[in-house]
Amino acid sequence: MAEEKSFKYVISGADISAGYAAREFARQGLKHGELAIISNEPASNKIFGLGDIDIETNTNLSKNYICGGPGGTGEESQSHQWYKDKGIELILSTEIIKADLSTKSFFSTGGTIFKYQTLIVATGSTCVRLSECGFQDTNAKNIFYLRDIKDVDQLALTMETKKKRTVVVIGGGYRGFEVSASLTVNNYEVTMVFPEPWIMHWLFSAEIASFYEGYYANKGIKIIKSTKATGFSTNSNGEVTEVKLDDGRTLEADMVLLDGGGRPMTSLFRGQVVEEKGGLKTDGFFKTSVSNVYAIGDVATFPMKLYGDMRRVEHVNHAFKSAEHAVKAIKAAEEGRLIQEYDYLPFYNSRAFDLSWQFYGDNVGQSVLFGDNDPKSPKAKFGTYWVKDGKVVGSFLEGGVVEENNAIARVARTQPSVGSLEVLSNVGELLIGSRVNRNRVLVSCHI
Repeated sequence: MAEEKSFKYVISGADISAGYAAREFARQGLKHGELAIISNEPASNKIFGLGDIDIETNTNLSKNYICGGPGGTGEESQSHQWYKDKGIELILSTEIIKADLSTKSFFSTGGTIFKYQTLIVATGSTCVRLSECGFQDTNAKNIFYLRDIKDVDQLALTMETKKKRTVVVIGGGYRGFEVSASLTVNNYEVTMVFPEPWIMHWLFSAEIASFYEGYYANKGIKIIKSTKATGFSTNSNGEVTEVKLDDGRTLEADMVLLDGGGRPMTSLFRGQVVEEKGGLKTDGFFKTSVSNVYAIGDVATFPMKLYGDMRRVEHVNHAFKSAEHAVKAIKAAEEGRLIQEYDYLPFYNSRAFDLSWQFYGDNVGQSVLFGDNDPKSPKAKFGTYWVKDGKVVGSFLEGGVVEENNAIARVARTQPSVGSLEVLSNVGELLIGSRVNRNRVLVSCHI
């Protein structure tokens, strides 16, 4: 007869949002044995190192784990002992082969049946594999993805043993942007190659990208744009030695890092939960179409209240906030209380070399650049506003201090009207040039 375990709450998956949900359950009051986290992943920094992540500055574990970058929030780290002390059962390295949401049951390959009353899906995203992108020689060694903790462990080991220090980063997205900088700081020769016309194409304008591409080039990073990597050459040990490009060129490499994007892990629940835009569709409390089933973090497609549409967001800031909101909604429902719907302001940011940027809102419409974006400037400081339908809908700032970053966040939230793009550029200059009333430059007036 199959072993059966029952819990009041089950978190499916060990994405970073799972750790944040566990933390919020503990804050809300949790009896020993009420909560379990079930995942096929082993012990992972995604749920065991939350005290080392700054959710507002996105000091992220993958970059720090590989290259020893800075981190720390001052909060209690969620170690094995932390979960044990809170009475939370960790059921890791456990593959679930079936989820029956009608009977609130999970079935594992080991034969154990896990029952729950309330389920939170926190499975996160999996990386897009090379084989899915038409690559040749996908079995070559020393090719690493940046989403799987096992892969990161192997990368760290390879970095310790490799005598040569030549790395090709395929992809010009978030992870490629940050890891290329970290590797360069640690004396690796880095080449970035990506098919888009500029770096961080999904977020940056061409003017923003030109600064970072120039800055990276000055740091010794080679950037090859509008070009696809198609395959690899290997040595007798099966290790990659070259990256082949679609224009016939080859790049020397003894390691390759892939920044190929991610895909929400929803297959376990397919056909049982309504999906939208690649994720599990939720309401403003992260409740799915199935009663007592919630989805958080990367896997949730939720109502973006500010813009009146459904969106899915991959960012540690949203992982934290969605987890917190879902748990509060669960506890409120149990107590017969109401809470406000999730009202998220899109936020992205990064720290690379001695740079630091923040973005808020939507990058749609016409972009307006202000400030000094010359990559050769000793202390470049600049920003961008995006204007749609006569309103500022998005804002970006490089090199801002706290009060300036707070100001651009308020602009994106309040969406002031714009009378003149030239005036908007001048107001942006005031924002980064004045030490007086920065927070009120835009939010206290219509432009």
